[in-house]
Amino acid sequence: MDASERARGIRLILMDVDGTLTDGAIFILPETGEEVRAYNVRDGQGMMLAKAAGLKTGIITGKTSKSVALRAERLMMDEVHQGVLDKKRVLDNILARHGLLPEEAAYVGDDLGDLDVMRSVGLAAAVADAHPLVRQSAHLVCTQPGGRGAVREVIEFILEAKGLGPEIEALQKDRSRWKK
Repeated sequence: MDASERARGIRLILMDVDGTLTDGAIFILPETGEEVRAYNVRDGQGMMLAKAAGLKTGIITGKTSKSVALRAERLMMDEVHQGVLDKKRVLDNILARHGLLPEEAAYVGDDLGDLDVMRSVGLAAAVADAHPLVRQSAHLVCTQPGGRGAVREVIEFILEAKGLGPEIEALQKDRSRWKK
């Protein structure tokens, strides 16, 4: 089954944060020691398009950060799991809670900690600058690196596969559909 066929059945898009939603750079504020990340607005817009198309979105990350929680809240993400050591177990819990099959989930990752989840979902995507083993395990390898629009690329790929490509502009304009 090719990546387009896999994408047609996707109802949930999950992703890692560092190296996927960000370029992996972490800035540490000297006053508080808080970690700060930069996010790409194109990825955020992509998540809003996914929401408007009726897809659920979420994060599974090994680290814990206030900025991740704030970003997820602003993007009305359905699932936010930080400080996760066993991403596969969290995936299984998410699927059970939403009544979804593994093949109805997509995951976007970049590093070795993402492999178990990627091998368990219907559509596994790797950012362009992902670890070589992650790229080899992916059904879809993005042209964009992490933090530079790769997540948006995956979302638009899924929308196109579902036949929603012509509706992307309309989805963006209809903000009434942008809700949890």
